[in-house]
Amino acid sequence: MKIAIMGSGGVGGYLGARLADQGHDVFFVARGAHLAAMQAKGLRLDDKDRPIIVNPAQATDDPATIGPVDTVIFSVKVYDAQAAIAAMTPLIGPNTVVLDVLNGVESHQWLVDTFGAAHVLRGSIYISSHIAEPGVIVHETAGVRLVFGALDPAGRPAAEAFLAAVAAFGVKAVLTDDVESAIWSKMVMLTALSGICCLARLPIRDVMAEPEGAELVKRAMQEVAAVAAARKITLEPGALGAAQRFDPTKIPAIKPSMLHDLERGKPLEVKWLSGAISRFGREVGVPTPTHDVVWGALKPWANGGRG
Repeated sequence: MKIAIMGSGGVGGYLGARLADQGHDVFFVARGAHLAAMQAKGLRLDDKDRPIIVNPAQATDDPATIGPVDTVIFSVKVYDAQAAIAAMTPLIGPNTVVLDVLNGVESHQWLVDTFGAAHVLRGSIYISSHIAEPGVIVHETAGVRLVFGALDPAGRPAAEAFLAAVAAFGVKAVLTDDVESAIWSKMVMLTALSGICCLARLPIRDVMAEPEGAELVKRAMQEVAAVAAARKITLEPGALGAAQRFDPTKIPAIKPSMLHDLERGKPLEVKWLSGAISRFGREVGVPTPTHDVVWGALKPWANGGRG
């Protein structure tokens, strides 16, 4: 399978390294120091289960040099999505599918508007990984879960082929007909942990160890669930109680990706996380006071440069 990784950070870099290790023809689209390191030394995946070095790595900043592929894994930051969609046009052939695993709940529509629903797979991935240094991806926790689905029946065969490809290296992958439920179920926890950890400037473990911090996370999750209910979206069973099952003494000192970005002075995805919940809440008449605070407090940092 010929695969392009559009955004070779923690998510795309992990999936791309695993797929390349399985023998697929993988091309990494990246930029800056990360691209230069991959071109010089390959891509290293530090994973306690199975570390990998992809060397040489087929890495470029110009999708036009790759040409049409079978699958594009769309894994850029949400604030880069529109520019990335414009740049990835040369990757799209008659039968290409784009797997959207971006954070938030809106990016799939931008892909549909550009390429058509038959080319779009929408997904939600549960993983803790990030760029530790240029050319190096660190995967911090055991296991990866991917839930995705085709937005058009024409994309189903390609979705099944990709399901087989990722299942071969141990990803707990599910192909679903109700991807909206999966996306919003992740949104419940993602927005809460990302927002509260960024306000506290602390890893998940330290936030959840304090009763007040755990309560804030709970309230933020409840607000997302209420917005989803008002939009007639049914969450996966257990989505609302997931954070309450955390044992802080057993959680590694991992940080949400948005906190990594905040600490490094990079732009934040908060507009499409707590900012989106705040906006959706106003649209459906559901109060979202916790996310209103997160959005208001982090908005001045949204464009980066303050870290």
